Amino acid sequence: MYRDILREKKEKANWTTEELSKRSGVPVGTINKILNGETASPRYDTMKALDEAFIESGVDIVCEAAPYNIGKADGEYTLEDYYQLPDDVRAELIDGRFFYLQSPTSNHQKSLIDMLYAVMSYIKQNNGDCQPFVAPLDVQLDCDNKTMVQPDLMIICDKDKVRKDRVYGAPDFIAEVLSPSTKKNDTDLKLLKYKNAGVREYWIVDTDKERVICYFFEEDGLMPNVYTFDNEVPVRIYDGALKIKLA
Repeated sequence: MYRDILREKKEKANWTTEELSKRSGVPVGTINKILNGETASPRYDTMKALDEAFIESGVDIVCEAAPYNIGKADGEYTLEDYYQLPDDVRAELIDGRFFYLQSPTSNHQKSLIDMLYAVMSYIKQNNGDCQPFVAPLDVQLDCDNKTMVQPDLMIICDKDKVRKDRVYGAPDFIAEVLSPSTKKNDTDLKLLKYKNAGVREYWIVDTDKERVICYFFEEDGLMPNVYTFDNEVPVRIYDGALKIKLA
């Protein structure tokens, strides 16, 4: 359990609960509830803050450890494990491995809202059949029991893929807004997953560098086009008739 991991690291660091609270920003009462077993499944943000306090002090820590994951190796988790996650934990399952998601920043949300508004307006004005969705919405990308993702923004043109509780199959368009907890996956792991699953177009939105990296897999493969937030970025699944400016 995470309680046991926390106790081990706390003893290794030789910290009092008050010292751990000061270094992590987690209230003493919250830490005590974890240590005495009252809180069996802490919030991910709480665990991350505690873990980072140890890492910054040179104390080794099991990355992204969680009591509901112990007992299986990466690559062995399935949708059954995914559905057993606590309600307050956001995570994606990719090829049998869990990746936990942080709460979005204000810049993240602003970019997402701007894109969603532009897409919805275009579809409405043109009586389009495609549907936009935003996270958190489960996407059973490969239609198997090893992968479930939650893209920030997606457009789906095959209505048969939209189920009551999830999307079953690959969206036509996906945009991910980078955050510290997802940056590596969005630019590497998910890039290949989305391409291989049949996603037609994939945007990576970097709010720090104010740029959009766009992949149109149908024609360009893994050769991206890069735009700044000052550019009008064409949505290629609409042949560029829809352009989005994020400045």
